[in-house]
Amino acid sequence: MSHSIAVPASHSKVNDLFVLAKVRVNTLVVLTTAGGYYMGAVGDVSLLTLAITCLGTALVAAGAAAFNQVDERDTDRLMVRTRLRPVADGRMSVAEGRAIAGALTGAGLAILWLGTNLVATLVAFATLVSYALVYTPLKRRTSLATIVGAVPGALPPLIGWTASSGTLAGLAPWSLFLLMFIWQLPHFLAIAWIYREDYARAGLPMLPVVDRQGGLTGRQALLWAATLIPFSLLPAALQLTGSAYAIGALVLGLMQLAVAVRFAFRRTDPNARALFYASITYLPLLWMLMVLDRN
Repeated sequence: MSHSIAVPASHSKVNDLFVLAKVRVNTLVVLTTAGGYYMGAVGDVSLLTLAITCLGTALVAAGAAAFNQVDERDTDRLMVRTRLRPVADGRMSVAEGRAIAGALTGAGLAILWLGTNLVATLVAFATLVSYALVYTPLKRRTSLATIVGAVPGALPPLIGWTASSGTLAGLAPWSLFLLMFIWQLPHFLAIAWIYREDYARAGLPMLPVVDRQGGLTGRQALLWAATLIPFSLLPAALQLTGSAYAIGALVLGLMQLAVAVRFAFRRTDPNARALFYASITYLPLLWMLMVLDRN
């Protein structure tokens, strides 16, 4: 799942709840869920079921983010970027944070179960477990946690797909999963480079922390940005979309790759920030093309 790059400006109770639930970041989760729903739909799209799917997924994602912040409160206190989060800063108790997280995830899973189907609910549950119980504790142990963390971030389109189609059979839904999985890696590496001192201060072995010169970080970002290009063409190859999507995906991929190349050769904070912004520009444009050119 994606990372926030901002520190909250105010500390009202409502704002604290928004920060705990990572509402701004999880907007992207909801959008990719909606995209997956539309791409998996056969015939007319049920707007009511789409809304139910997005609401349930949003609540599960918010709950997973809350569990994450409760569990990472000690390391969050050590980082400038995260020290003002409500649990880390002591404005919200651990018990309250866990209660809110439990209520959000419980409500989200119930809405998905009652409003869509069991398969979509199970995919959402897998997203929660892989993020809160696998990725979160693994961050303290290895830089490979970034790859593991890309799994829950890639599952929301499958929640949408199964909510509309009822199945994960075939290559088509997994092409969306792979696209989202690979997209996150240069995105995460850019963030990790920008905040490498923060992560080092907290003792989190992100790749730029253990790779102080950044050569491996740059090569990894370049590799994943290049790998994304052929995988982004899979929806067209599987006839989910037409040729307009394929052309647009190729152009977007090459543009992002150019930014990754610049970062790989000159590993500066501005170049890392450019890659971060390129990645968050690339993804919604890609999904827009996919939806507009669906077969």
